[in-house]
Parts: sequence; structure tokens; C-alpha cells
Amino acid sequence: MPNLLDIRRRIKSVKNTQQITKAMKMVSAAKLKRAQDRVVTARPFANKMMEVLAGLADRTDENFHHPLLDARGDERYLLILITADKGLCGAFNTNLIKAAQAFIRDNPNKQIEILAVGRKGRDFFRRRGANLVGEYIGLTGKGRVEFHEALEVARDVIKRFTEDKEIDKAFVIYNEFKSVLQQRVATEQLLPVSREASAAAELATADQPLTMVDYIYEQPPAEIFARLLPRLIETQIFRALLESIASEQGARMTAMDSASKNARELIDSLTLNMNRVRQAAITNEIIEVVSGAAAQ
Repeated sequence: MPNLLDIRRRIKSVKNTQQITKAMKMVSAAKLKRAQDRVVTARPFANKMMEVLAGLADRTDENFHHPLLDARGDERYLLILITADKGLCGAFNTNLIKAAQAFIRDNPNKQIEILAVGRKGRDFFRRRGANLVGEYIGLTGKGRVEFHEALEVARDVIKRFTEDKEIDKAFVIYNEFKSVLQQRVATEQLLPVSREASAAAELATADQPLTMVDYIYEQPPAEIFARLLPRLIETQIFRALLESIASEQGARMTAMDSASKNARELIDSLTLNMNRVRQAAITNEIIEVVSGAAAQ
């Protein structure tokens, strides 16, 4: 049985840990509010942009071609995996890594390259010898991402698809923010951009049904798509980063709250154990005094 000094040291250590988890929870709560506001602001714009461009692409002539629209082979995939730079956020990174592994298992005959955004995903697949073709570290770790940082990632992906022609399709895996307690792992195809209106229909809801609008082209379609399609990819990656940051802060806030509660329960248990040990020691001393007095 541990002595009183060992138990007191354990209680002090757990209390120090509890202070850290409480502080981390408060920091995540502050970052979550800002990240959630940015997600709510960016989400309608990204959805509307996808809806408009999918509708436009669906109604273009079959002879119209654009590098970001034209389907090619189905052998070489680029998987953009967005994870966190830090841990202590529950199953946030684990769920993303499992989704990436499931994607690789579901496509056994494909040549899959991984573009890692975030240190956790990069480290996991690097240790396992995966085909990592690029990495972007530090975008999500500070709790805020700027558009020019997402622009760098998007231009890298577009360059691999159009100029270098290294890949046939590009997919992104990220955590979509639902609420503080709920995040959903999403796997979406970025390139080539779908010509089908059904891609936009998936974004419609019961409150906002999809409406097919007839647009008037003031410039030739080639000029319109040449400017808007790259911006669509940039916007989708920027939105995925915003969603991931908000989900990470929500997951970390929940994890630190659970850790604080567990620390409190452990402190209560250790305190009860300490009182029992102390009571046993006092009882033994009383027995020794009484026994000594009886012996005299």
C-alpha cells in the first residue's frame, strides 16, 4: 500500500494536470468561436459557387473542353489529407487517418499519392513508407488559416493536374464541422470538376432547393471557366481547411473537458484513499498506545 507522501504527490500531480487541461479547454473555446464564425461565413459562398459552376458546366456544349473539366484516365490519384499539427484532440486525427487508409484499401489497383496538410497525417504515412509527394505543415496549428495559404495548396494541386499531368483525379479528406460535439469525415473529389448538375443538387436542402437558372454569357465560356474554375478549387480547399480547423478546436475542447472531469474523479478517489490510509495509521497508533498502557 502506498504511503501518505506518495498519495499526496500523486494528488498534486493530477491537480497540476487538471489546471493544464482546463486552460487548454478555455483556449480551444476561444479559438472555436472565431473558427466557427469563419466557417459559417465561407460555407454559403463555397456551396453557391459549386452550384453555379456545376450548372454552367452541365449546359456547355459537349465539344467544349477545359483542363479542369475534362476527364482523363482512372489510374493515378492524388489524396489531399488534412489533419492537425497537434494532438490532444480525441479521435480527430485517428478518424482522418482511418478514412485515408480505407480510401487506399478501396482502390487497390490505383497509384495513390498523398499530399499531407498537417503534421499528424504526414508523420503517420511517412513512418509506413507511403508515397508522400508533398507536405504543408503549420497551416492548421495556429488555429487560423489565411486564403493565400490555401491558395498555395490549390495551385500546387492544379499544377500537378494540368501542367505536369501527374494525376488523373484529386480527392480531399477532411473533417466537416457539424457542432462542438460532432464532426463528420468527408471525402470529396476535387478534380476533374464534375460536369453533372447532380453535384450541385447534393448541396441543395429542403429549405433551399436547387433552381436551374438560365445565364447570359457576357464573355466566351472558355474565358469564364478559365478564371472561375481555378478559383473554385481554391475556394473548396480554403473551405476544407476552415472546416478542419473548427472541427479540431471543437474536438480538442471536448477532449480537454473530458480530461478535466476524469482528473477531478481521480482526485476524489485518491483523496478518499489518502483518508483511509491516514485513518488506518491513526488507528494503529492508538492501538499501540493502548497496548503499551495495558502492558504496564
